Amino acid sequence: MSERRNGDLSETGIDEDSLSQGKSENMMESLEKSMHPELMKYARESDYHNKLSRNEGRCKLFAMDAEAQKLDFSGIEPEVRPLEEKFGKRFLVKCHNLSFALQGLVSEQGDGTMTNLEPFFVTLALFDTNNNCKISADFQVDLNPPAVRQMLQDGAEEGAVNGTAGESPGRRARVVDEGLLRYPREGLFSVTAPHPDIYLVARVEKVLQGGIAQCVEPYIKGSDTSKTVQKVLKAAKQICSRLGGYRMAFAWAARPVFKDSEGTLDTSGKFSPLYKQDSSKLSTEDLLKMLADFKKAEKISKLQVIPGNFEVTIEPVSPDIPNCVTSSYIPVKPFAEAGCDHVTFEVEEFVADIAKYMYPFTTFKNHMYVYPIQLKYDNQKTFAKARNIAVCVEVRDSDADKTSPLKCIYGKPGDPIFTTRTCATVLHHQQSPEFYNEIKVELPVHLHEKHHLLFTFYHVSCDINSKGTTKKREAVESQVGFAWLPLLRDGRVVTSEQQLAVSTNLPPGYLGQHTADSKKHAAPDIKWVDGGKPLLKVRNLLVSTIYTEDQYLHSFFHHCQMNQSPGQEITADLVKHLKCLHAMETCVMVNFLPTILNQLLQILSRTSQSEVAVNSIRVMIHMVSKCHEEGLDHLLRSYIKYVFRTDQCVPLGDRTTHEELAKSIYIILKQSADILTINKLLKHSWFFFDLLIKSMVLHLIAKNSMKVSRTQRFPTGYHHAVQSLLLAIIPHVSLRCGEIPDEARSVNISWAHFMKRCLTLMDRGFIFNLINDYLSCFSSKDTKVLAEYRLDFLQTVCQHEHFVPLNLPMSFTKARLLRAQDLQLDSTLSDDFCRHHFLVGLALRELGLSLTESRDIRHTAIANIKGLMMKHAFDGRYPNKGQQARIVLLYLPLLKVLFDNVQRLKLKDVTSLSLTFSNASVRDELPFNISSTINGSAARRSAIFTDKELTSAGYVTSLGLLLKRDDSRSSLSTETGAGTPERAEDRRDSVDFTGQRRASAGGGAPPYCKFSQQEIRSLLMCFLHIVKTMSEDALLAYWNKMAPQELMDYLSLLEICLHQFRYVGRRYIARTQEAQGSKFSVAERKTQTMPALRSRPASVHARLQQVGHMDSSFTLNHSAGISEVEVSHQSLVEGNLATEVALTVLDSVSCFIHNFKNQLIQDDGHNPLMKKVFDILLLLTGGQSETAMRHTFASLRAFISKFPATFFKGRDSVCATFCYEILKGCTSKLNSTRSEASALLYLLMRNNFEYTKRKTFLRTHLQIIIAVSRLIADVVFTGGSRFQDSLAIINNFANSDKALKSTAFPGEVKDLTKRIRTVLMATAQMKEHEKDPEMLVDLQYSLAKSYASTPELRKTWLGSMAKIHTKNGDLSEAVMCFVHVAAVVAEYLHRKKLFPKGCAAFKAITPNIEEEAAMKEDAGMQDVHYTEDVLVELLEQCVDGLWNAERYELMAVIYKLIIPIYERRRDFEKLAFVYNTLNEAYKKIIQVGRTGRRLLGTFFRVAFYGQAFFEEEDGKEYIYKEPKLTKLPEISERLLKLYGDKFGAENVKIIQDSNKVNTKSLDQKFAYIQVTFVEPYFDEKELQERTTPFERNHNVARFVFETPYTVSGKKQGGVEEQCKRRTILTTSHSFPYVKKRIAVAREQQVDLKPIDVALDEMKDRTAELQKLCDSNSLDMIQLQLKLQGCVSVQVNAGPLAYARAFLDGGKSAKLPAKKVKLLKETFREFVTACSLALDLNERLIKEDQLEYHEGLKSNFKDMVKELSEITHEQMLAEDELVKSQLRNSLHVFSAISGTYRGTSTFSSAP
Repeated sequence: MSERRNGDLSETGIDEDSLSQGKSENMMESLEKSMHPELMKYARESDYHNKLSRNEGRCKLFAMDAEAQKLDFSGIEPEVRPLEEKFGKRFLVKCHNLSFALQGLVSEQGDGTMTNLEPFFVTLALFDTNNNCKISADFQVDLNPPAVRQMLQDGAEEGAVNGTAGESPGRRARVVDEGLLRYPREGLFSVTAPHPDIYLVARVEKVLQGGIAQCVEPYIKGSDTSKTVQKVLKAAKQICSRLGGYRMAFAWAARPVFKDSEGTLDTSGKFSPLYKQDSSKLSTEDLLKMLADFKKAEKISKLQVIPGNFEVTIEPVSPDIPNCVTSSYIPVKPFAEAGCDHVTFEVEEFVADIAKYMYPFTTFKNHMYVYPIQLKYDNQKTFAKARNIAVCVEVRDSDADKTSPLKCIYGKPGDPIFTTRTCATVLHHQQSPEFYNEIKVELPVHLHEKHHLLFTFYHVSCDINSKGTTKKREAVESQVGFAWLPLLRDGRVVTSEQQLAVSTNLPPGYLGQHTADSKKHAAPDIKWVDGGKPLLKVRNLLVSTIYTEDQYLHSFFHHCQMNQSPGQEITADLVKHLKCLHAMETCVMVNFLPTILNQLLQILSRTSQSEVAVNSIRVMIHMVSKCHEEGLDHLLRSYIKYVFRTDQCVPLGDRTTHEELAKSIYIILKQSADILTINKLLKHSWFFFDLLIKSMVLHLIAKNSMKVSRTQRFPTGYHHAVQSLLLAIIPHVSLRCGEIPDEARSVNISWAHFMKRCLTLMDRGFIFNLINDYLSCFSSKDTKVLAEYRLDFLQTVCQHEHFVPLNLPMSFTKARLLRAQDLQLDSTLSDDFCRHHFLVGLALRELGLSLTESRDIRHTAIANIKGLMMKHAFDGRYPNKGQQARIVLLYLPLLKVLFDNVQRLKLKDVTSLSLTFSNASVRDELPFNISSTINGSAARRSAIFTDKELTSAGYVTSLGLLLKRDDSRSSLSTETGAGTPERAEDRRDSVDFTGQRRASAGGGAPPYCKFSQQEIRSLLMCFLHIVKTMSEDALLAYWNKMAPQELMDYLSLLEICLHQFRYVGRRYIARTQEAQGSKFSVAERKTQTMPALRSRPASVHARLQQVGHMDSSFTLNHSAGISEVEVSHQSLVEGNLATEVALTVLDSVSCFIHNFKNQLIQDDGHNPLMKKVFDILLLLTGGQSETAMRHTFASLRAFISKFPATFFKGRDSVCATFCYEILKGCTSKLNSTRSEASALLYLLMRNNFEYTKRKTFLRTHLQIIIAVSRLIADVVFTGGSRFQDSLAIINNFANSDKALKSTAFPGEVKDLTKRIRTVLMATAQMKEHEKDPEMLVDLQYSLAKSYASTPELRKTWLGSMAKIHTKNGDLSEAVMCFVHVAAVVAEYLHRKKLFPKGCAAFKAITPNIEEEAAMKEDAGMQDVHYTEDVLVELLEQCVDGLWNAERYELMAVIYKLIIPIYERRRDFEKLAFVYNTLNEAYKKIIQVGRTGRRLLGTFFRVAFYGQAFFEEEDGKEYIYKEPKLTKLPEISERLLKLYGDKFGAENVKIIQDSNKVNTKSLDQKFAYIQVTFVEPYFDEKELQERTTPFERNHNVARFVFETPYTVSGKKQGGVEEQCKRRTILTTSHSFPYVKKRIAVAREQQVDLKPIDVALDEMKDRTAELQKLCDSNSLDMIQLQLKLQGCVSVQVNAGPLAYARAFLDGGKSAKLPAKKVKLLKETFREFVTACSLALDLNERLIKEDQLEYHEGLKSNFKDMVKELSEITHEQMLAEDELVKSQLRNSLHVFSAISGTYRGTSTFSSAP
């Protein structure tokens, strides 16, 4: 079926001819006749060939998905390894040489090499000073050269204590040649917990000779060496021949092993010097104390050093070390003995009893380490000689007479591997010797009560006969006692420290006698030393994989062993042993884990008693819980996979392990009493469900039932058990999830895995029912937690490897594929669909429900569906396109889900505001070229991607989307959002009726459920995969079933895909990777459902196409932390993904155009469907790769030919937008794109010419000019030279087109290119002043004025000016641009008799509007198609702009034009909105009137001087309107920086004063800027008319500033000579205007005399006080400051100075009497105002300010008194007058102070 999608099209049933019918035959013939090779090539293009071209070299979408690139599946299915021996940090110890300074020739027959003079033996072991213990077994080494060893062998004929004879034969057959094992030199040590305080200790021993000090002395002394050598050698030979079997301590040395706690080996370290062994510090405890001080130099320096050297190296080892044997001397791996020169010995590590260090036993090991510690013989009286005591150890299996010892003790170097006895070191002349030796015993496999250790004590005579004769054996050693220790006690191996009594004899049956504390003994033939006191201290350490020291586990094993007969039922007496197992040690449990579990499962299948079975499960729950607590759950997985077998269990009757296990779990879950066990079971239920599955599989294999029908594989009883188990689990999940969240989540996932695996083994119908029953326990009203459980369960089940056959139980061979016409396309999630496709139906339903939930839930649901689709796409089992097309139909209902949520998909990365003014000029205003009118009013009326036409045509039903405040703010682009105080949508949200509309938007989704970027991209990837993979037949059938609105939604989704997957540039990708990282967390990985992909798909590398140049506006400084290779790869992937998405969208749109041509050409193509298709095609022309652009241009060429009426008839919106976008392509940096765009533009003109029957192409001509102007205005036009090349290409086409050579077409094309070049001349200036917003706006305004006869061009430039103003925060100027645009359209409609008023209707807003009346009617007006709807949209935009500019008073003027239209249309919803908005506006007016916090701008006069710099601007003066409360230094600094950047900071100067500038005095080398603060100026009449602050800041054309001067020429002087000059400036236009600076047209100056200055000053002071007193919200601080400035004595120089200068008798006579009188009246008003202010202050102050007020009052009286004396008049009015005035103002402070009670406190006296 999908073979027809991207492969062989011969099967599609659509022939090439039918696909080619879209081309106009006349057009094709005309192009063929052009004889131009490019044009002829275009003539041969068809839909069929375009499609073939697009399908070449395509990639899979999911192969380039960002998430697929980062997927790491290592954590989804944990790798399960077999149980294996666990080692810590391993290292190899190689012993090379031990040499002392005292050396000589031992044998004359040797090679003359100097050697040690006697045999020395080394024992190595590890000691941990942190934990104060020995952590390894001994590694004994014999480094003696052969000549020295011969000294011992010479005396061997006399026999040795370490006997090798015995009647017990060798315990096992030879594995490795004994010769290789006799002299070990390399030991392999292991340390589980390394740290720096672990030491490798070497103890050096020699043959017993005497006291340690005596023996060491010759080695330390350095005098007369030759004699010493001879003496020592002679003694050595004697003792070796006589006492060669006995050893004594001699020296010791140590070295640290690790540098740190990470296990870094100290390989460069060396052993310490050889220290003399202290005879009083032999024990292990003494050695540990010395090691603790090893790093303390002062302690170690006290030790006596024996000159010598011990050469040992420590090396790290590889995992597979060759020629290695275990501690039992068994090869780790078999090795050839022939070429082997040495063997490495593993040394047993004594691991601390910590569970995390433990591991289950996997190899046979049965050792006991025996440590004789001390023999206390100091009080014995039995033996006369008992000083040099040797203890010999044997293992015997009987206490009968003449019993031979067992040959099971590991021999020392040089001895046989196993020996019958061994002896500890001898301490000379000690009656209570301490021992440190370790004796390693291989225990018999089967121990019984007679097995015991026998200790024999000897007194060894160290005397050497000086005559050289040899004493008899009896004289060398004499027995001085016996002790024995049974290996078993109560059936368990005896370990730990023991105290033993010593007997003098060893009668038969000695094991049956008391050996401990009892004073009375049954057998009188045993004679005890020292009255039977415990004299021998000994410790045993068991290292065995078959014997346990734990009493509870031992009892359990013992009981099971007694009852293991086949067929024998397990009885209830086992229960007590099972219960005791809860107390066994965790370490022991881990060691014997597989054995215990096997035994428990065997019990389960062999008992009929539920109590036994339940207790067995409880023990298993306990063990599983303990393993998880210790982090050892991997051991459980290994057990299930590699150890558990049902054939090990001999079931009783027909019982099966899985059935009994399920029943027992059910019983436990139903027992409410044992809640802790239930919780543990729930938390770790995976183990038991995995056991069930493994048992089921083994059962099917054993019964050979894999090929049996699924319904017959398992009995009904087991089905019932599983169903009961489900019913028992459900309450714990649904009802207890709040109480036990972790447990509930775990059992939910575990049950899901169990169900998934059961689908493979059991009846699928039965399992589907269980799944349905389980999911039914969740409801739509559940908490978020339960919703997550539901999704987790479903996600897990859907990971089944045969998911597709489970949902499509049919063959996938090509012969069985159905045609699309025969398919019943299930496009909705009906019950029938879910019955036929159960799992995918569940998943899609869950997705639909989850999209209204929180983000976490949405993410999981989306990831589930996406993961499934990714899995199918990469599934090698379904490589055929037809199979993939059929699979993808399973997900067809997803499209309906997306349609229902299409609005929410649009909210991300979509700008909701546009500053354009018609549908013809929208796309470029949005950062991502979303096409439709998206201004504020359109957003209110319809969905973001729809406009009024869609609504009227019935395509939009309930898509009224209103954004919440935060949403609308977040959707603003940086270009339109800067400086905007409040969006229009914000205030509309406050209107009640809109809330209902908003709630209905987006399919009823809650407003807070915004999709994240990742969610949107994931959903759209799924959508694109479906669209791409479906066969065309199926896609067409689906389209035909769609409702009109669904078709629009489908196209909207294609449009959104282009936005979301646009290529954003390499730098942005690098920045994203820096912020987010490239690895998923484990939790994220587990949400994926694809099979394991260990590396990126090969197809990504093999089939990535070359991505063309893609511009990016993002910048980033690359971080060193990001791999350049990774960024390059990700950029390549993202670029190819963008290309593939574009081609997929183009495929779908092309197919849609071909099949829906009749619908698209309705109303000459001016319908919503055509608009949407056209917008998508144009989106494909921007920001795409070279490959995508090439195919897009081919489709657009076909589109022009198919729908000429859409371009050239009726409204010009399509043609205008098309020209704008294609002209962008004409400036591309890519030659190919420029060529394609130029050719497309030429074909548009050619088609227009042909469409008018070769008369003209006026529409295209005008629209290209308009588009070029817009490109320049938007500063998008950056490639001037490249555009010139494109114009040359177009001219070349026109001149070479022979078919039109005889027509006017080539001349018109030439004329058009000439006009374009004229327009381009403005580009240089625009570029030069792009950082000067005032100059840029001036340039654009001059262009706008030049296009008075072309309204569309004037609109373009005004729109560009509005964007600049908005970007800079000049909102008043931006709205004036909107008003002028609306006036242009109104004037056009008025002249066409389509609107009652023209631009004159806007005079109430601004008198500047008269310039729009200059519209000329010429050729530029012929192709204009404005309507009343366009005007209404612009007027609504004006309202939004006025609101944002805070000019609320003007909104009513605009609405007076809109309301009649709405009334005529009876659009009551719009009318309700209008009046609500007016209501809000009037409230705002009242609010800002009260607070006074509305600042509508500050004005400055700016003059420029410097011909060399400012050119024509030299000497010009402007009034600048700056936003809000701009200070003089702020604008000065801004202008200084602006022109400093332009001319050089050192060349620009600011003129500080406001005086008239003398240009002749200025230095021509500099540019001068004069900035002066000015205020709006009104005469008396205007002040009476303009009563509000708004009126005094709106439509202002006159401004004033004052300059002080004196007659003498100084700026400042005394009040008698101080004058000032008032300068009144008149601008050419009123503020606010479309520009923020307006040239000064006229200047008027008025000079004020000193008395006039005094009048001005006093009037100002009086007015300020009166204003403060009359204010509704009295400001106490300001009032007191003003009062202090007016009445305080220290500042009385102001008012009083004026009075003395102009009102004093002698001086006033010289002045005009009228002005003197006026000044007196002004002073009287001033004093009255001060009096009123003082009374107000007295009324309102608190007690702490009374003193301050009294001071003010006193100063006021002094001032009034002096004024009265100067003027000879009473200055203060009567008290009654003051009180009357105060009473009139009482409301002011009464409201403030809270004293108002309805009557005045200032009542007149009767």
